[in-house]
Amino acid sequence: METRAEVFASARPMLFSIAYRMLGSVMDAEDLVQDAYLRWQEAPETDVRSPRAYLTTIITRLAINQLRAARTKRETYVGPWLPEPLVTEDTPDTVELAESLSMAFLLLLERLSPIERAAFLLHEVFEFEYAEIARIVDKTEANCRQLVARARKRVRFQADPAQARLLTQRFTEASVAGDLDGLLGLLAEDITLWADGGGKAEGAALKPVRGATPVARFVLGIMRRVVPAGTTLRRVEINGQPGFIAYVSGRALSALIFDIRDGRIHTIYAIGNPDKLHTLPASS
Repeated sequence: METRAEVFASARPMLFSIAYRMLGSVMDAEDLVQDAYLRWQEAPETDVRSPRAYLTTIITRLAINQLRAARTKRETYVGPWLPEPLVTEDTPDTVELAESLSMAFLLLLERLSPIERAAFLLHEVFEFEYAEIARIVDKTEANCRQLVARARKRVRFQADPAQARLLTQRFTEASVAGDLDGLLGLLAEDITLWADGGGKAEGAALKPVRGATPVARFVLGIMRRVVPAGTTLRRVEINGQPGFIAYVSGRALSALIFDIRDGRIHTIYAIGNPDKLHTLPASS
């Protein structure tokens, strides 16, 4: 018979997956998983009919409460807020799970209330039945169906085509070389660049940069004025999408994630807030 610690270890990947998609923060998700573990260890045996249901209820309710508090803080956030990047290249997720990690999808979830977000994720991504969701979020089954239906109208999976490794490489080479024409050949005309510096990253745009030429000039300006000599770039999959991490002396300086469609880069998510880079792997 499995011990409580073994049961929790088996459920841990799913619990982290739920918490991260709810909060968009690796560190906060890890904290919630640890909190859930402590509550799990203290739970009376009579309260635990199904470990999976019990643990999912704990993590979901913790995430709903945390998300409500986080949204108040985000109202005073300096510049655009983006989810904390999560390296996923070694994660054997299904297509649906990978798509639900994309920056575009996580940002679309920001349109939902905390309970809408929980119900939508549990049903559409983790395939929980409405009866299960009703017990988890303490709503009626009919109410949960309405929550998911309403959320579905506002959120769509945005599946990417091929990972476009070559396109990412060309972007890196053109940026380092200061090749404006080379960059313009990679960007969609209506591209948008979102930069999350949190008021702590030099050069981060406080508003979205839109259009191929403005984005290309912004990127080259950052490379020329802000990125120090000796910076190394590592191509990597982040949130299920192609991107790269810039390192200085082995420390992550920034992470860039690309939405790629029809052979062009349509969106760039640049994360330079040092508070969101701690969980990225060290330079190898």
